[in-house]
Amino acid sequence: MTRLNVALLALLVICALSLVTSRNQARRLFVELQREQVAARTYETEFGQLQLEQATWGMPARVEKIAREERGMRLPTPARIEIIALPATVEAAQ
Repeated sequence: MTRLNVALLALLVICALSLVTSRNQARRLFVELQREQVAARTYETEFGQLQLEQATWGMPARVEKIAREERGMRLPTPARIEIIALPATVEAAQ
């Protein structure tokens, strides 16, 4: 009977250590999950800001203003606009 008690006690200790180890691992994984969720929210915010910035940089009014003020460009008058017909071979390829 004593051997059985010792064996059961050893099994109980092993199970207890296994439980402690698994709970510790679960806590570490939970902390890591929270850290990654915070990082994901940060990246989502940054992505939204970058999308807004990209939309702002590409606004036609802004591009036109920079072209006019910094490059000295201007919109052509209707008299200066020419329509060029494509050759038949180019039209067929499209």
